[in-house]
Amino acid sequence: KFVHSFVNYDMVHYGHSNQLRQAKAMGDYLIVGVHTDAEIAKHKGPPVFTQEERYKMVRAIKWVDEIVEGAPYVTTLETLDKYSCDFCVHGDDITLTVDGKDTYEEVKHAGRYRECRRTQGVSTTDLVGRMLLMTKAHHSNMDSQHYQQHTDNFGKGPKGHSPWTGVSQFLQTSQKIIQFASGKEPQPTDTIIYVAGAFDLFHIGHVDFLEMVYKQAEKPYVIVGLHFDQEVNRYKGKNYPIMNIHERTLSVLACRYVSEVVIGAPYAVGKDLLDHFKVDLVCHGKTEVFPDNDGSDPYAEPRKRGIFKTIDSGNSLTTDDIVQRIIENRLQFEARNQKKEAKEMAVIEAMKKREQQEQQSEATAQAAH
Repeated sequence: KFVHSFVNYDMVHYGHSNQLRQAKAMGDYLIVGVHTDAEIAKHKGPPVFTQEERYKMVRAIKWVDEIVEGAPYVTTLETLDKYSCDFCVHGDDITLTVDGKDTYEEVKHAGRYRECRRTQGVSTTDLVGRMLLMTKAHHSNMDSQHYQQHTDNFGKGPKGHSPWTGVSQFLQTSQKIIQFASGKEPQPTDTIIYVAGAFDLFHIGHVDFLEMVYKQAEKPYVIVGLHFDQEVNRYKGKNYPIMNIHERTLSVLACRYVSEVVIGAPYAVGKDLLDHFKVDLVCHGKTEVFPDNDGSDPYAEPRKRGIFKTIDSGNSLTTDDIVQRIIENRLQFEARNQKKEAKEMAVIEAMKKREQQEQQSEATAQAAH
């Protein structure tokens, strides 16, 4: 079965990867439609990543077989037929067009619509909210008006909460890790490559780096060592990491270039780690290598063994840059989130009304009997 999933992701995160994982499980071949910047700006507000960045990020998700660039915002039967898809899949949140219509009305009527569960605890809105708390005021004074204003602007708006836009907490389970893990053991002929870092807010800079790392060998087995939150905060400062270790684990596991993740890797890439995983090559990007607690070089051992390599991915994008993008567009994002929530609340009201009317007409019909 050919499955089509349309994504209006303005930012790509592990919640989306989980949606695509579920979609892929419903069929054999997953085609993902990704919208242009113009379409997203029209329906949702400014995208966090450019369309080129988003195309590349969706392609890097391991459950995706093919992508359609510049997919239409409204999914029609014509589109499904064009790509010979049996049905399309979307998350169980509502997507509305500018005039408040359900984007999936037509395919639902034709019985070619499937739904997957959205990942509790993460949304673009939530992540944007976390990034906006990176403002300096947040570090010096939690009670500052600035901070209050942000917390008020996010996941709040019209009275009540939209269950789709509000801020929630992610709960990691072993089941979720199993679903995301490759489960592949390294083969004797594989080249075992180790990289370490925060991989916070997993983005296109990380994807480009991991793709280059993957290309270092004929049969690469890439292991990513993720530092615990406390460690990341030690060398990154501010309120980094924006995503906790559990979220970062899933983000990295969803990437097609990664075979395994070490959850809470030691900062120094030492003898024990290299011997345990039988590492052939250790790579690091062009970013600065912060010294360990005692001032030593965390890569001293792999350098000594002659297995250390600096990789230039040709992409200098960092998590900091993304946070800057968000802060620059802050007002637009805050407006966007309030508008989105108002729209969702209106739909919920309409759904409630319709339900009440149906119940009333049922009651009237029964009374007539």
